[in-house]
Amino acid sequence: MENIALIESFSEFKDDKLIDRVTLMAILEDVFRSALKKKYGEDDNFDIIVNPDKGDLEIWRNRVVVADGEVEDPNQEISLAEARKIEPDFEVGEDVSEEVKLVDLGRRAILALRQNLISKIHEHDNTNIFKHFKELEGEIYTAEVHHIRHRAIILLDDEGNEIVLPKDRQIPSDFFRKGDNVKGIIESVELKGNKPTIILSRTAPVFLEKLFEQEIPEVFDGLITIQNVVRVPGEKAKVAVDTYDDRIDPVGACVGMKGSRIHSIVRELGNENIDVINFTNNDQLYITRALSPAKITSIKLDEENKTAEVMLKPEEVSKAIGRGGHNIRLAGQLTGYEIDVFREGVEEDVELKEFSDEIEDWVIKEFSRVGLDTAKSVLEQELEDLIRLTDLEEETIREVVKVLREEFEE
Repeated sequence: MENIALIESFSEFKDDKLIDRVTLMAILEDVFRSALKKKYGEDDNFDIIVNPDKGDLEIWRNRVVVADGEVEDPNQEISLAEARKIEPDFEVGEDVSEEVKLVDLGRRAILALRQNLISKIHEHDNTNIFKHFKELEGEIYTAEVHHIRHRAIILLDDEGNEIVLPKDRQIPSDFFRKGDNVKGIIESVELKGNKPTIILSRTAPVFLEKLFEQEIPEVFDGLITIQNVVRVPGEKAKVAVDTYDDRIDPVGACVGMKGSRIHSIVRELGNENIDVINFTNNDQLYITRALSPAKITSIKLDEENKTAEVMLKPEEVSKAIGRGGHNIRLAGQLTGYEIDVFREGVEEDVELKEFSDEIEDWVIKEFSRVGLDTAKSVLEQELEDLIRLTDLEEETIREVVKVLREEFEE
């Protein structure tokens, strides 16, 4: 048969893509039936025999012999005279099977067949890739940097699959060169057209959780369970751990002697500061642990509204808030409580919301975001610290400080 170009095409894909025999046969039959239907108007009277192992195929058209001059459907019927050119002993009413050569379809049809075959195999391949990576969502994956763009890094795995690491899924301190291996979590897989888009993330909390599973045997074995993970990627994270075995110290097991066990995780995350705390159903104790390293004097909980008023000595306040307000914000996310910090022994303080006539609400919310809810909590901070802690302009902060000072000078 004149099928060299076509057979070379599917043989090439069979070798490269490792498509199984049954799938190949189905794809080839589908491609040829589409071509036959286009040329003859229908394909139900054709038999297609595919032999992927030998790289060969046969097409047979089945027609019924009718008397000369009575052919109404040339695709379904053949005249007695034409039938006897194939076999001289054919009679009216008998079935005739005649092989169809690829050359009979025409050069243009053969080129279209080849292109359609390539397209179908790509489509099959993309579907398999989508299914494969869909099953890997939420799992750690490693791939190599192939191309660096402004908004994303394009990675390739060992199978040549393209994986995207967007800028907003990178840790701020991440810096990669072409050829570097990058580890992350398969965050999502979507089909855009027929092509799967695979998104990798290094900022998702589940990435840190999976790193714990990978690096700490007790977590992998299920002896220690991770109850919650919150992160400011590259800056700080809090991980609440628990165990059903009283003989195990879950925090000690995760951190290791002098931080030996958690060190590789910290390094992978760009020296992200990781606090590991014991989980508890006692909300008061949980908040106390979550605000570590600050030492709490007392806590007043409103369980219905999920708010907590925390009293600390003045020297402990900055520890509770943390750099950039990260510590108090993460403690709130970990416990599910909105935490307000108050200084022990400070009298006649005034909550910032009382100044709403003079200070805009969005400014008050920004101070509150970093744990500064009262006038004196703001006034006790240096100007440089307030600029560093908040996203406010220096001029705005100076105006706020002026308003607050006037309140206490009166």
